[in-house]
Amino acid sequence: MGALDEPLTKLVGDRTAKVLADSLKLRTVGDLLHHYPRRYVERGQLTSLDELEIDEHVTVLARIEKVTLIPFRGRKGDRLEVVVTDGRSRLSLVFFNQGWRQKELRAGAQGLFAGKVGVFNRTRQLVSPDYQLLDEDAGSDAAQQFAGRLIPVYGASAQMPSWKLSICVETALTKHLGDVGEPLPAELRERHDLIPLPEALELIHRPRSQADRERAQSRLRWDEAFVLQVALAQRRAADSALPAKPRRAREGGLLDAFDARLPFTLTEGQRKVSAEIAADLATEHPMHRLLQGEVGSGKTLVALRAMLAVVDAGGQAVLLAPTEVLAQQHHRSIVEMMGDLAEGGMLGGSDLGTKVVLLTGSMGVAARRQALLDMACGDAGLAIGTHALIEDKVQFQDLGLVVVDEQHRFGVEQRDALRAKGEQPPHLLVMTATPIPRTVAMTVFGDLETSVLDQLPAGRSPISSHVVPALEKPNFLTRAWERVREEVGKGHQAYVVCPRIGDEEPASDPKNAKKKRKAPEEDFEEVADLGAASDERRPPLSVVETAEKLVKGPLAGLRVEILHGRLAPEAKDEVMRRFAAGEVDVLVATTVIEVGVNVPNSTVMVIMDADRFGVSQLHQLRGRVGRGSAAGLCLLVSEMPAGSAARGRLDAVAGTLDGFELSRIDLEQRREGDVLGQAQSGVKSSLKVLSVLEDEEVIVTARAEATRLVAEDPELAAHPDLRTALESLLDADRAEYLEKG
Repeated sequence: MGALDEPLTKLVGDRTAKVLADSLKLRTVGDLLHHYPRRYVERGQLTSLDELEIDEHVTVLARIEKVTLIPFRGRKGDRLEVVVTDGRSRLSLVFFNQGWRQKELRAGAQGLFAGKVGVFNRTRQLVSPDYQLLDEDAGSDAAQQFAGRLIPVYGASAQMPSWKLSICVETALTKHLGDVGEPLPAELRERHDLIPLPEALELIHRPRSQADRERAQSRLRWDEAFVLQVALAQRRAADSALPAKPRRAREGGLLDAFDARLPFTLTEGQRKVSAEIAADLATEHPMHRLLQGEVGSGKTLVALRAMLAVVDAGGQAVLLAPTEVLAQQHHRSIVEMMGDLAEGGMLGGSDLGTKVVLLTGSMGVAARRQALLDMACGDAGLAIGTHALIEDKVQFQDLGLVVVDEQHRFGVEQRDALRAKGEQPPHLLVMTATPIPRTVAMTVFGDLETSVLDQLPAGRSPISSHVVPALEKPNFLTRAWERVREEVGKGHQAYVVCPRIGDEEPASDPKNAKKKRKAPEEDFEEVADLGAASDERRPPLSVVETAEKLVKGPLAGLRVEILHGRLAPEAKDEVMRRFAAGEVDVLVATTVIEVGVNVPNSTVMVIMDADRFGVSQLHQLRGRVGRGSAAGLCLLVSEMPAGSAARGRLDAVAGTLDGFELSRIDLEQRREGDVLGQAQSGVKSSLKVLSVLEDEEVIVTARAEATRLVAEDPELAAHPDLRTALESLLDADRAEYLEKG
């Protein structure tokens, strides 16, 4: 174990180490050294106090303006009120029964003040904040410590304010800077003019100027990009060394018969991507390809053609979907597209056809048994399903292709469990309906070749989107429901989407939560992220309550039904069948309809509490309308005020149909580490300095450097420090994933 792997107890003592571990997840000396400052302030450069958000833990640099000791009325005790300022705004600091502090908290002094922002009498305040005075007349050691250089402000916690963390970091730098290894090869550092890692760590924590900070960040940015790209390059190298059966479509076979029946012509993009996939399937190594594109660009059709090519070559293909609704929709649409080609071996079926089976966790015993038998004996060339496909009981005669829809909802272990069912590693096609900027794809899906569909098929209609400010202009919401009635009056159909189901048991009773749980795949129904909700906001609108109000109010007389993940499978399938058949006018649903649902007659969507959904999620939902010849309309209903960040997101969605542009906006508003952690399972969320949107040049160059190094030294035998850095990046419990096919 190296010095940087030592537990922090040896460096800072048991008590402080426990606080660092519990509140900041910092457990080793290396963790501490790589906990970089969130920002820096210069002495005399005060924090802008008018930007502080309620309930946020903050560290601010401010000047004391006024100190007042106020005795309690009619009882013992007092309240010390300290007003600090940045010259424009003020913040109140409150200490109870600590009047002695007025001896050191004097008007004119500067200090660092840390605490949780609260509100009392409409005034923002910190109650009993930690503080460190920087006024030299107050005799503070910190004033001397920070003199002449930038003051680092760390991501901290209530138990561990920034300056206490700074002291711990100083101790680590003093004792262990000489123990820091060098993961980047010397020639690479020289080529790109990068300083050594020990120097970078010292300058990131102890910069004397902005130039020092920038030099340090430039080096640390490379570490993050390069180590991750080495992990991905190793995976690509390992994958390319595996054997796989070539799967070539035969002339006059199932794929040709399917193409001959298509009532439309493939777009140029669909033909190009299909050719890329066909070339991969024909090789003796497993395909690893990411298929992404705009909503409605025809990804499922491209994937189906690849699956039929594999069946032509004597193999079987699987489509893995995250929810039962999506799996059933895929099964229904594929069977409809194939016609008698989906009835192989059945009376009236085509001689060229094959069976297309569906497998979900809540199917009846007889249907499930038949599907398992068809897959095991090879009668079913195509299998579509949910997590049920991953179970040990599921066997295939010759699995040749795995298609994973909505990759981000599956862990790598689940994906690999399915791929392991083939005698040799099957080919892999990953689909995502959320467009991904190029640099994100290279970083998150860097082990996959990428194909992009950026054309919409002919006949797709434009979608207009508008924000409906429900509180500011309630008549706009009234008009929204009138538009729904107008569209239904023209023979069309509508969706109303809500962030919550509405039949939840009380969250405090875990027993009830278990009773409500259905099949495992229902965990993947993404009810909207309600993190934005606070105590001041009403609960998010629900499907059940909204449907009841619509039936009794603005949509009275229309055929309104509900759809969400907690309905029984048969009920979900029946609702979707009836909606697709035009027997339902308005479907009130959760995000269970987000992807894959295709009802061309649906022309209008109303998204309630739209600000509680993510940007990309709104774009996906919007893609459910305008899928036929009639124009689509998407109305984003929100109670958030104009000028707020939430309204800004909605305005962005309403302002463009470009999914790639929206994905950039979405990513800019989220922590990039979360993006990595979600999609690149098996790798810690590690991006602290690197921006996958802004640092494209670094990512592209690091990928080329990593590919070159891994080709020369696959096991990194000549680069022990790089190997150590790689091991720390990978989650120990899942590191074996990189060795899987």
